Amino acid sequence: MKFTNGYWLIRDGVEPLYAREAYEIAADAETESLDILALTAVIRDRANTLNLPTFNIDITSPSEGVIRVRAAHWLGATDYPGFPLNADRPGGRDYISVRADGEGDGETGVNGASVELTSGGLTARVVKGAPWNLTFLADGKVLTESRGKSLARFKLRPDAVVVAEPTGEFGVSMDGSAYDESDVFTAIQLHLGVGEQVFGLGERFGAYVKNGQSINIWNEDGGTASEQGYKDIPFYMTSNGYGVLVNNRGHVSFEVGSENTETVQFSVPGEVLDFCVIYGPTPKEILRRYTALTGRPADVPAWSYGLWLTTSFTTKYDEATVNSFIDGMAERDIPLSAFHYDCYWMREFHWTDFEWDKRFFGDIESTLERLHKDKGLHICAWINPYIGQRGSMFAEGKANGYLVKKPNGEIWQTDFWQAGMGLVDFTNPAAREWFKGKVKQLLAQGVDAIKTDFGERIPRDVVWYDGSPKLSMHNWYTQLYNQTVFEAIEETYGKGRACLFARSATVGGQSQPVHWGGDCESTFNGMAQTLRAGLSLVSSGFGFWSHDIGGFEGAFPDPAVYKRWLAFGMLGSHSRLHGSTVYRVPWLFDEEDEKNGVVNAPGQTAVDVAREFVHLKLSLMPYLYEVGLQPHRNGTPVMRSMFMEFPDDPTARPLDRQYMFGPSLLVAPVFTYSGEVTYYLPAGTWTNWFTGERVRVINGAWRTETYGYDTIPLWVRDGSVVVTHPGAETPEYEYGKDALVSVFLDQVDTASATVEDEHGDSVVFSARRTAEGVEVTSSDGRAFHARLGAGTVVDAPDGRVVLQS
Repeated sequence: MKFTNGYWLIRDGVEPLYAREAYEIAADAETESLDILALTAVIRDRANTLNLPTFNIDITSPSEGVIRVRAAHWLGATDYPGFPLNADRPGGRDYISVRADGEGDGETGVNGASVELTSGGLTARVVKGAPWNLTFLADGKVLTESRGKSLARFKLRPDAVVVAEPTGEFGVSMDGSAYDESDVFTAIQLHLGVGEQVFGLGERFGAYVKNGQSINIWNEDGGTASEQGYKDIPFYMTSNGYGVLVNNRGHVSFEVGSENTETVQFSVPGEVLDFCVIYGPTPKEILRRYTALTGRPADVPAWSYGLWLTTSFTTKYDEATVNSFIDGMAERDIPLSAFHYDCYWMREFHWTDFEWDKRFFGDIESTLERLHKDKGLHICAWINPYIGQRGSMFAEGKANGYLVKKPNGEIWQTDFWQAGMGLVDFTNPAAREWFKGKVKQLLAQGVDAIKTDFGERIPRDVVWYDGSPKLSMHNWYTQLYNQTVFEAIEETYGKGRACLFARSATVGGQSQPVHWGGDCESTFNGMAQTLRAGLSLVSSGFGFWSHDIGGFEGAFPDPAVYKRWLAFGMLGSHSRLHGSTVYRVPWLFDEEDEKNGVVNAPGQTAVDVAREFVHLKLSLMPYLYEVGLQPHRNGTPVMRSMFMEFPDDPTARPLDRQYMFGPSLLVAPVFTYSGEVTYYLPAGTWTNWFTGERVRVINGAWRTETYGYDTIPLWVRDGSVVVTHPGAETPEYEYGKDALVSVFLDQVDTASATVEDEHGDSVVFSARRTAEGVEVTSSDGRAFHARLGAGTVVDAPDGRVVLQS
């Protein structure tokens, strides 16, 4: 939200109060905190203390390397709730220190006295006097600061011009009127250095680098080609080695080098602003601390990494149709791991009532048992938290008070989506248990995973069971919804065996994986938007991510788009074929090519491409499963932006058309009909996975090449040991048994890879350069196969082999 008119003036109808002077400063070693009184004018004599608004600022540390700031104008005003934070116990924490210098005790000392709080390598410093100042430092280097007219409280008059961008003159609020949301906003500006770039803020479909953007943290069902997002996260990190979490569940508005080109400004409704600065200095270290604070992703089951096939959305399906697709994939040697039933497994107008439509699915328990036992599949089913009044759950929810109500006591209802639908009130513990029980009944029928769709269309003017401020629930609702369903699955199948396919999220949502990218267009632009959103999401603490291969919207995706998307989609953590009005089985796209007079070269059909990349992903499971353990262990996602893996390379930082798949594999999807792709290799030695070509890059290099449908730029980083199992037909097997160990050593002399599986079997494969060649060993002496790069495979029956270049 913008409050100024250019650099000098304030917009009409806006009355600002700025922190001008740090008047009292105190450091308390016992409470490990700083207490600051900031004035909105500089004091000249005692009389100036009258009629003078102030800011009360508390600075603490919830955990090592994290500093929390709470700035309040009026302490008695509504304190909008923040997110649950995993804070260390105060007292005796040797990584925290506080100090005061200058004359006096810091509170009454002369101007120029200062107080500091240090947590790990991060320090917050306030200097007494004017101008207002709050500086964050690490190793003597200023990371960012709030200085001068940067901490403010803005009062809106009823006549303020408050309409939505880009047509209006003032800021952004979700219904076009900031005054309806609050007549008071609190904001701060944190300085950006020259060339400093900003990343994150959840699922954003625009450019990966957020500089110059206005971003509102307000979940919406807005598709993938707008400024709205399904997963809005008030957290960002920068190329200067720190991250910022705004601890507010409601509407947070960011101006990232937009209102003031030198700062990131964030504002919230009300009189209190609460945020944390999180030190890195690397992106991975920032995410390690951020996810420790807000929740680490849970481990996901191995089967979930395989290919998921769905009924698609509005297509007609019954048991015969489903079997025809499953059998068709098997006949074409395209292994499936999961089958998903989308919305119409329930009867129209009944969503969500958890009852199978008996017109098409008579004996569903037997059907699902056959899919499990005979086809080896896991089953996913679609739900949402909206309760159509035609379904049986509406009457139950109404009778027991489980549905959200209007201020007059009536149940809130709408005809948008499902006729007369209500909304489950997940702030009511009894309603949560009721909904959880319905999920468990579905699981007992043979369902393994749940697609938790929607959760963004949350009304503003309703009353919540627990009395939550109405605006704070819009974004937070999805967390309660997904958490309820995830708990039901985890309580049924155990930790590490639960899996969602969720669309909406907020801070903490990363703890309940997996999330997918929403309703994307079936175009190359839709594919590129999807990747940008994924890179932003995994830069915001989410470890796993998926999307609809081929795109969701569109009557029939172009076969070229579908095939290029297949290669991209299989080189990610989770892979799903799903669409809106058309089935996404690959042989339909070959038929479409024939109708258009297009003859595919050998190996270039959609079936060929699907077979190639599904088998590639299954063979990579020893590598992928280990990479997939990292989000839970340290917060590092499976897919990483180039910035995350190469933060010191200025060229790599803004790239949003390529990514790292784990630490070792660089992927550059193809977004053109011609197959031409331009991508960047950072400094180092890289080996092409498909061709074995090896290139040494001195200072980073751009490459432009043309690729067929059955291949993609896939490069292996020097210093990697990539363990695979060629020929794998399922994602579930003994990863360390009879493995192929591919070693990539050029400018690096040693490397290793740990391989674990769900059963606890673990082995380390190590490689080191010796006078004899490259020695490769297994930690427990087990047999394996090995090769240098894409070279000749050599057996190691005794757990050791020396490879010759």
